[in-house]
Amino acid sequence: MPDSDTSPTPDTATQETTLNEQPTREITRDGVHYVLLGTAHVSRTSVEAVTTMAAEGDFDAIAVELCPARHQALTQQQQWKDMDLYRIIRERKAALVMANLALGAYQRRIAEQFGIEPGAELKAAADAAQEHDLPLQLIDRDLATTLKRSYRAVPWYKRMLLSTGLVMSTVSSDEIDEEQIEKLKEGDILESTFTEFAAQSPELYEALITERDRFMAARLRQENAGNEGKHIFVVVGAGHLEGLANYLVNDSDDPAVQVEKLAKLPPAKRWPKLIPWIIAALVITGIAVGFSRSPELGWRLVTIWVVVNGGLAALGAALARGHPLTVLSAMLAAPLTSLNPAIAAGMVTGLVESWLRKPRVSDLEKLRDDATTIKGWFKNPATRILLVFFFSNIGSAVGTWVAGFQIVDALS
Repeated sequence: MPDSDTSPTPDTATQETTLNEQPTREITRDGVHYVLLGTAHVSRTSVEAVTTMAAEGDFDAIAVELCPARHQALTQQQQWKDMDLYRIIRERKAALVMANLALGAYQRRIAEQFGIEPGAELKAAADAAQEHDLPLQLIDRDLATTLKRSYRAVPWYKRMLLSTGLVMSTVSSDEIDEEQIEKLKEGDILESTFTEFAAQSPELYEALITERDRFMAARLRQENAGNEGKHIFVVVGAGHLEGLANYLVNDSDDPAVQVEKLAKLPPAKRWPKLIPWIIAALVITGIAVGFSRSPELGWRLVTIWVVVNGGLAALGAALARGHPLTVLSAMLAAPLTSLNPAIAAGMVTGLVESWLRKPRVSDLEKLRDDATTIKGWFKNPATRILLVFFFSNIGSAVGTWVAGFQIVDALS
């Protein structure tokens, strides 16, 4: 009787090859054995690797590069449907929501080319934990904290480049082939979003990558303290694999202290906050000097301030396709809010626009798709409210400087 053929089938051979090509590390720390898998956040191959390894490995828990907020966004599609834009603007979170939408749009734009959801491999890891009845450990730092620390770490004169990189990655229409997608394994999705700027800015790289490597290593040690003999499957973006492995092996600091330290926002510098108040004081002083010279000059300066500041804020609201009453509110509010930096013109116009054109549930359901194109940002009422907020603030800021220089010129 001939020997049976034990060679793998083509499908099995392909699967084994796929697994062998995945970047992995195995580390034992404090008696706990960690299997680290580096993935691409928009790779079908990474999803297959996560699913196979989770099913075949004898693990006691699964850890993923997610914070609770990102985990909720991946697993609960209701998130955007429940968004209250009125509350978001009132609580000064509009800029953060815009950044989240932009990051999601970048991932989605790439992923849609290959029929796979962004972060699908992380969701697959979370699903595998539930399927195999294993604890799920969310080890990444909160996204809002990472974005804020990144923004504050960058010198003020580079922040416009940072914002531009985020916007351009969102609206770019360049096609990316699958080979380039696989090259995302060499980096991190946040770093990739800001393209070359992250590589050229040590401060930004520190906040986006290095700090999160340290944070996730500390979270793993914190989460698995006293779990000697346990096997933990860790799924992270491949850009974090080497750094995470290094800190997991070598970091001797107390993990709880490390987590607390890296989760804090660095204190904001005080002097930038003083600038708007100084400008407001100078404008008021200039107008007062004008009235002291003559009522005609005083009212001329008031007119300059109202027309220029309010006009440019109104222009910003109009460019964002705001409601006519929203444009009028920008005209009326900006000259006053610019003299009270505690309130931004965009807060007023955003609240007015959200009251006049409250997004429907269907608008919020299409939000993630619409955020991937410039046309979609202006078409969807939800993103249009955010644009009204943003452009009104820009217009008012420009108007403050232009009107201020004109007042100085009129006084000289």
